Amino acid sequence: MRRLPPLSSLRAFEAAARHGSFKRAASELLVTATAVSHQIRTLEEHLDERLFDRQTRRVILTEQGRALYLVLRDGFDAFAAAIERIRSERKRPVVTISATVAFSAKWLVPRAAGFQKAHPGIDLRLHASDDVVDLHSGQVDLAIRYGHGNYPNFDAHRLIADRFAPVVNPVLDVRQPADLAQVPLIHFEWRSADPDHPTWPIWFERADMGFNARSALRFTDESQAIQAAVAGQGAALLSLALVREELDAGRLIQPFGPTLAGLAYSVVTLPSRANEPLVRAVRDWLIAETAR
Repeated sequence: MRRLPPLSSLRAFEAAARHGSFKRAASELLVTATAVSHQIRTLEEHLDERLFDRQTRRVILTEQGRALYLVLRDGFDAFAAAIERIRSERKRPVVTISATVAFSAKWLVPRAAGFQKAHPGIDLRLHASDDVVDLHSGQVDLAIRYGHGNYPNFDAHRLIADRFAPVVNPVLDVRQPADLAQVPLIHFEWRSADPDHPTWPIWFERADMGFNARSALRFTDESQAIQAAVAGQGAALLSLALVREELDAGRLIQPFGPTLAGLAYSVVTLPSRANEPLVRAVRDWLIAETAR
């Protein structure tokens, strides 16, 4: 348990010591000089120590007073800095984007620093979920939706037309379609049943190859399938947009086609919010990034 003097007396002492004057301390604290003198006398009685030498036109700190002032000065400076930080953080605008787990991890997160550099006054909050968030709930400001691009009653802009192709870690030495028979095929579960979602059976049909039963790894999430492919655990039919970084770095290769058309990523928001400056700034940044 802390045994401290009244905070008002400590505050009065710190101001008087900093200004070297009870009168100027009183002006800062919006009280009378008599009130400041009374607070400091109460503090001296509590400590049983004299903190000031009181002279006709000024007050001078005693040795004990100087030691206490240095501690209080640093403490009040720390209080002021912490309070200002809280106030500034509270004032900073935040825009929340909802996107799938895979799109958030593989596309949004690597570009978040670029957004902060372009818009240092806006905090970006990423809500990663494969569940569709109701924009009317107010939980998010914009959403990245994956679908056919039809979003009636929303302000929608297409970002990426997705393409899928077989990708592998180069250590597996898969160079031609026939080599797929020698490695596990990595599958992931689509969240919705749509005949246009690319799958291995569709790819083999497009490649004019028979799809025979073979060893496989199955994941419930696209991000897990990407990680498994990078780890060299098999060949995966993946979004080229989401593995662009791995392809550019050589951690994955696309050894052959054909590629399959996927659906499209679009940014959507409520029409009533489309022209809000913060929402528009994030939407325009997303459009510009995907255009690159």
